Amino acid sequence: MTNLAIFDLDHTLINADSDNTWPQYLMQKGVVDAEFVRMKNDKFYQDYLNGCLDIDEFLQFQLAPLTRFSMEELAVMHREFTQAFILPHISPMAKMLVQSHRQTGDELLVISSTNEFIITPICHLFGIENIIGTQLEIGANGRYTGGYIGTPSLKEGKITRLNEWLAARGETLQSYGKSYFYSDSKNDLPLLRHVSDPVAVNPDEVLLQEATEKGWPVLNFM
Repeated sequence: MTNLAIFDLDHTLINADSDNTWPQYLMQKGVVDAEFVRMKNDKFYQDYLNGCLDIDEFLQFQLAPLTRFSMEELAVMHREFTQAFILPHISPMAKMLVQSHRQTGDELLVISSTNEFIITPICHLFGIENIIGTQLEIGANGRYTGGYIGTPSLKEGKITRLNEWLAARGETLQSYGKSYFYSDSKNDLPLLRHVSDPVAVNPDEVLLQEATEKGWPVLNFM
């Protein structure tokens, strides 16, 4: 029976937070108000680390700049972003982990609270095609509207989105022999507790404590 290997992205497969570094890229490029964006970006990142992020308020902030550019312009910008802010933070150990699951024939899936525009090309760097991120609304003009669709994939939302993905394939989690989930954050404890084989990667203090108490494997890619 095939196993399902689920990966978080930020600080798990990459040693950076793509949701946090995308605004840094926009500031560096000079296309946003640097002082305002830096203040809001720092606040939201701290809220996420503290486990109290207001996802609606954050997405309103994060998605607004996308509305100003065409899909073609955003594709060019994302390549620049990846080169400067993502590639230097991909560890060989993360690539080896993904490859080990691929070689054993496991189904590979990334679930991230970061939006699909940011994460999809990054996941492709690992050869992963099954990708769940916060879904973005596209208007009749073919541009992002600044809104999102469905349930954001944060905390319990990751279980909701996983179940939707499985249902669309005519599956449940029990369709797989084992279900692995690799994550760094206490925000992912709902899904870590939901799978058969949770693994902590570069864990924060809260996750490390639970992993230690429950005997979960702990990996460090930093």
